[in-house]
Amino acid sequence: MLPTLLIAGLAVLAIVVPLLLRYRAIARRQRTLARMLDLADEVESLLNRSQERMAAMRPLVQRVPAEIAAEAQASLQGALPIREAKRDLLQHRLWIQQHGGSASQAELDKASAALERVIERLQGQLAELENVGSDLASATDAAAEAALREPPTLRRPAP
Repeated sequence: MLPTLLIAGLAVLAIVVPLLLRYRAIARRQRTLARMLDLADEVESLLNRSQERMAAMRPLVQRVPAEIAAEAQASLQGALPIREAKRDLLQHRLWIQQHGGSASQAELDKASAALERVIERLQGQLAELENVGSDLASATDAAAEAALREPPTLRRPAP
């Protein structure tokens, strides 16, 4: 009786353990795919915020003398890097859609890590943009206040 129970128990384990391992692998894959889609959404959000922040900085840059602001104006006018990043993001989403089901877990992990690196870089660049915008606002406000203290005969004509 005992050997029969032991054999039956081992048979059940031989069936259940592989099924459990397979279930865990499928669940991990699904979590990775969902994480990748969430990361792609976060990248898109950061790109949109960067684009909005750049648009909000244009009036500040226009207050700076033209000889100083030329490079900043060119940077703010050029939407090409944002468009290229959004195109790259779309390609990444298409890869997830087309290959997510057949890609190995290692490939999914690599793609997920790449998205995380993009997010870190974008967050850093957005923070720098915020700092530059804040510094520029302070500088232009200080210059405007100083100009108001000058005698009217020394003031530059408004652009």
